[in-house]
Amino acid sequence: MTSHIHLLHRTIVMTTQVSRRWRPRSLWQLVLLAFIAVMLPLGILMFQASQALSELTRLADVSARQAVEETRRARTLSTLALELERSARQYAVVEQEGLLDIFSDRLDEFSELLDQQRRLLPDNPNIAALDRQVEELKQLPELPIEEFREALPQFSTFAQHTDAVRVATNSQIDNRIDSIRDRASTVQTRVWLQTGALVSASLSLMLLFSWLINRPVRQIERRILSLGSVGTKPDPVPIQGPAELVSLGDRLDWLSSRLSELEAQKQQFLRHMSHELKTPLASVREGTALLDDGVAGELTPRQREIVDLIDRSSQELQNLIEELLDYNLLQHHKSSPGGQRFDLATVVKELLAKHQLALEHKGMQVIWFDAPLEWQADRAATGRILDNLLSNAIAYGEDGGYLEIRAQYRGHSLVVEVANSGDAIADADRPRLFEAFYQGRVKRKGPLKGSGIGLSVAADCAASQQGSLELVDDDRMPVCFRLTLPWLPAESQSVGADTRPSLTVDSQSVDARNQ
Repeated sequence: MTSHIHLLHRTIVMTTQVSRRWRPRSLWQLVLLAFIAVMLPLGILMFQASQALSELTRLADVSARQAVEETRRARTLSTLALELERSARQYAVVEQEGLLDIFSDRLDEFSELLDQQRRLLPDNPNIAALDRQVEELKQLPELPIEEFREALPQFSTFAQHTDAVRVATNSQIDNRIDSIRDRASTVQTRVWLQTGALVSASLSLMLLFSWLINRPVRQIERRILSLGSVGTKPDPVPIQGPAELVSLGDRLDWLSSRLSELEAQKQQFLRHMSHELKTPLASVREGTALLDDGVAGELTPRQREIVDLIDRSSQELQNLIEELLDYNLLQHHKSSPGGQRFDLATVVKELLAKHQLALEHKGMQVIWFDAPLEWQADRAATGRILDNLLSNAIAYGEDGGYLEIRAQYRGHSLVVEVANSGDAIADADRPRLFEAFYQGRVKRKGPLKGSGIGLSVAADCAASQQGSLELVDDDRMPVCFRLTLPWLPAESQSVGADTRPSLTVDSQSVDARNQ
């Protein structure tokens, strides 16, 4: 056992020295080295097991041969003892010289076999007694017939000693079988210990090489995840491992720097766009306001209609610019804001006043609640959500149709629904409805095309407040968006504090054209 442990130790030391001199420079080399290193202890185990099996097989074969030979010899001795007695008694009766020759031959054969049996049982007293009796029996042919007859009774003790030698031989064989069994048990224990040690070494090597392969993969995974997280810097730790993975890490570093540059360019472009577009847009709106006020002279009804069209179009263009800025702001500020208490009815009223002209132009009738409804959340984000939902309903709603705004408490959340009549949203558009820059199959109604980020901005605003925005089925309206907002604690408010109001909200119908 000690020699095998020493052999395993030398193998590990040699493997370590080789690995220090030859480090794998590619993933293929690392996998090949891992396979060889893991299979090496298993190969040693198979070799040791085959050696132990060969040893046991050889020992069992030799013992079996010896047992058969010794058993046959013991039985032959017993047979010869009977033949010697029979020949002697026949000679004592018939007195034929030929019987003495047979007696002498059998006695010589018995003496030769007894010498061989003495090697198996060197200290057996029965063999010593048989040696003395054989010497005495060799003198029988020379004795007169009367003395020969008087010596016949000693054959009984001769047979007894022969049977005792046979029993001792069987006992010796049994002891040898027990010794082989003990040897087999010892070999089995040794093989199990070797199996445990070498399999443990293989498992340890498997874990080591798995770690060596997975470590750079995990580092690359963290870098990839950092690329998709806005504001997160990549892992500065250099990737250690095969050349392919190290090269991939370098390319990810280049990609990260390139994405950072593109992000900075996008931010700069949005800032410049907001400045460059808002400045002339403000001039356009100021000019239309001056024309509408009659500064350049009284306008005809046809001219005033054109001025109103320019004013509405410039307002929609301004809304598109603000949506782009809001989307970019939400993408880079994901932290949950603190809540503030506000009246949702006041927010809705302000938004309806903002969209008053658009509602009058569409001829849509608004049904909404007018009772005070207090809640604590991010007022600006909530207003942005409702503003986008109202703009979406006006843009895609039915001319002369209905727009409903409902609000109610549901459990520990506030549920606000914005529904409108018109064409229902196609099933193919529903899975991608809240994706940025996605335009559905239904065309937007109006002189300007939408940016496709209004609902994405609304969904991000809801998620930033730990809420949700979803499209739901409604019994009365083809299109219905449901906003669910939890009670958002203020920054200075403890987590367990809950001062939510308990109000019942009634609904009333308001014609937007009469507001």
